[in-house]
Amino acid sequence: MQIMNDKLVFLGLLYFVQGIPYGLQSSLLPIYLRGAGHSLTRIGFTKILYFPWVLKVLWAPLVDRAGSKRRWLVGTVSGLALTCLTSAALAPEAHIWGVAGTLLAMNSLASLQDIAVDGAAVGLLKGRGELGLGNTAQVVGYKAGSVFAGGGLLAVIDVAGWSWMFMLLTFVYAGVALFVWGAPVLDDEAVRGQQADGSRRTGQAADSMWPWKVWRRMLAVPGTPWTVLYVLTYKLGEQGAVTMFPLFLLDHHMTARELGFWNGVIAMGFSICGSSLGGLLLAQFSIGALMRRVFVLRTVSMVFQSSLLTILEPSPLMKGMAVLSMSVQHFLGGLITTLTFTTMMHCTQRAEESIQSTHYSFLSTLEVLGKLMFSALAGGMVDWFGFQVAFLFFLTLSAGTALHVWTATFTGALREHQLKEPPK
Repeated sequence: MQIMNDKLVFLGLLYFVQGIPYGLQSSLLPIYLRGAGHSLTRIGFTKILYFPWVLKVLWAPLVDRAGSKRRWLVGTVSGLALTCLTSAALAPEAHIWGVAGTLLAMNSLASLQDIAVDGAAVGLLKGRGELGLGNTAQVVGYKAGSVFAGGGLLAVIDVAGWSWMFMLLTFVYAGVALFVWGAPVLDDEAVRGQQADGSRRTGQAADSMWPWKVWRRMLAVPGTPWTVLYVLTYKLGEQGAVTMFPLFLLDHHMTARELGFWNGVIAMGFSICGSSLGGLLLAQFSIGALMRRVFVLRTVSMVFQSSLLTILEPSPLMKGMAVLSMSVQHFLGGLITTLTFTTMMHCTQRAEESIQSTHYSFLSTLEVLGKLMFSALAGGMVDWFGFQVAFLFFLTLSAGTALHVWTATFTGALREHQLKEPPK
């Protein structure tokens, strides 16, 4: 039991610090830059800094082949500490490109850390029980790190200042690097064995197959074309709303500190609850039935949120409705994310064993790419057409995805999951 607790603490802590760059860029930076007078277009283009996550699939073999997981983890977390130390010396109002460079470096290092910690988790977790607990540590740890950076730090940044905030993050990352360096859980021989086996498999696959043959075999897996379209589009409308609605509230109804608490902490707490509930519901209902209902609920919640854009006069009632809207949207978004990654896994399990890892990495990369591309453009749409017209487009995208899912549950890729397996 103690060994399992050590594993959960180890994984939870690493996923926590991995979530910090996401919280900084998705919640803290947009509100901070908007308060400093930057346009929504410029704020939207900061999403391009997530691009290293799209390239993760390209350098994953390097992490598997070269060095140990401990060295990769210590190196990447130490690099994050140094990057935060550099950012502490910059002022975003005067050095916007310098801040962008440090965030790009943070995303690059965090994506490398993600590969290493995922590989370590595969070697550490044994059996269904440990896998379930480990995945819970992953989701909760990552989102807790995002809440800490995007909510907690935003709530105090106007008091502590930019430099002191990044000095705090420097000490957090440095402490975690020291913890990982001495962590006994990585002494397990199974981790090194799994690492060596993974390297051999990767090398054999690279030697035996040309890249275009792998792509052709991946796309031939049943359900892959539908899943590719789905992961590229399922978050489009939601992502635009999640990114732009807090900035609308900042312009008309809330202070940065209020947004840091309600959107960065409370709403993200609902997202964690939604992600956790998704795993429980999957034990009782089929994926198709759940997705059909949840996507309709998300569309209804976006109708409600879009209606709030007509209210420009501040009032306690408007604040309450805005908090309710953000909480519901994050809850449903967390639930949908869990269902989506389960759907991706179902699709990957139909592939040949020799290409399953590549197939899943391919789908994961497209999932990130779909969200990034639209997030980068959402601010420009609002600047050009206004909040109301842009949100009407977001709503249309959300409704289109709901229709895409609804059709698939009856005639397409999700039809086979309609009937729940009888309990054993």
